[in-house]
Parts: sequence; structure tokens; C-alpha cells
Amino acid sequence: MHAYVYKSQRKADTYVYLRERENFDLLPAPLRERLGALSYVLEVTLSPERRLAKEDPAIVRANLADRGFHIQFPPDEHTRADA
Repeated sequence: MHAYVYKSQRKADTYVYLRERENFDLLPAPLRERLGALSYVLEVTLSPERRLAKEDPAIVRANLADRGFHIQFPPDEHTRADA
């Protein structure tokens, strides 16, 4: 499965994975408004062996299959303080 990753220009450290390149209509309108402009980052193949730095690839694949998108939010402040 391929995913196209975009970075939110409005929300720091927030990334959007789409199953179709530049198909922002997969995102609900209120979410698109919250995220603001999205900048293309990369294309990634999400095979079962693939590891991601901050996300569980199985969850990303499931969300892409079910919804067409996955949102990677930044860690909360508590998590950042512990890192």
C-alpha cells in the first residue's frame, strides 16, 4: 500500500497520510479547515515490514483502507517532557 504524506502548515508537527496523491477531498471539511494548507513531504510504501518513526504502520494502513487518510498528531506536552 502506498501513502502520500503531507505536512500541515497551520498545525506544528501534524502530518496527513493519504491513500491517493493530492485527494484532499478524502478529509472531512472541518478537518481540512483546521489543518490549513498542506505541503507534500514524501511517498511511502506501507508494507507489513515497514516501520515508521512515530506511528504504528498497521494502524496507518487500516485508516487508509477504511477512511482514505490517517492523521499523525504531535506528541502531547507530557510526552515531550519525558523524552
